[in-house]
Amino acid sequence: MTSPTPSAPGPAARPPVYRRLDGKEILKTTSLLTQRVGERFPDSNLARVCAELEGVVAETELRCRWIARPMVPLRAAIALLGLLIVSGLALSLSRIEVPPGALVLTELIQVLEAGINDVVLIGLAVAFLVTAEARIKRAKALRALHELRALAHVIDMHQLTKDPERIIGRGDGDTPSSPRRTLTPFQLVRYLDYSSEMLALIAKTAALYAQRLADPVVLASVNEIEQLATNLAQTIWQKITTVEVYQERQGG
Repeated sequence: MTSPTPSAPGPAARPPVYRRLDGKEILKTTSLLTQRVGERFPDSNLARVCAELEGVVAETELRCRWIARPMVPLRAAIALLGLLIVSGLALSLSRIEVPPGALVLTELIQVLEAGINDVVLIGLAVAFLVTAEARIKRAKALRALHELRALAHVIDMHQLTKDPERIIGRGDGDTPSSPRRTLTPFQLVRYLDYSSEMLALIAKTAALYAQRLADPVVLASVNEIEQLATNLAQTIWQKITTVEVYQERQGG
């Protein structure tokens, strides 16, 4: 008795393939992080910054959807203007009257120069119109990326005063202008870890724009933000490592 031939799995049976960033999943992760920070450090500035990040991620999802959609009215207007330009050029060429007899060299050069100038100007005008949609979307993406870059610096500002050297007792004492340090070593590690997670989410949010808009200027800006987030996170993890080593020694 022969066994039945297994049927090919349908689309629903295929395992998910993670080849693109999902803005909705990034938003879910950011929302969960906001809850975690709020529960651990209620009424803290870090919790407020994380809530602001959640709002920015939600706005990013909407902006990326807008970027991915074609601007139909703009494209229609550009097509109409292009048609008018081509029609005007064709009408001008049809009205050119060639004088009887052969053209002398100077007259031929003048005619060719005028024609080339017109073609160049028309080509520049058409190129300007064709790239209008990309330039509009690029400007919108760059403004949003600037917000993410500023938010990364805000997160870094909140962890600057979280000095592990003072918590483990290596400092020379506070001055009247020194910030208050009320966090335990465990709380400090959690605070710094949350800051690192927020920086990672900023980098992933920025990558959404590069995923939806293949523009070299946008890609360069996204790479800068990712590098900035990585550098800031490395500084934070150096602090975390210092506290963890101190905790291990205290436990030993």
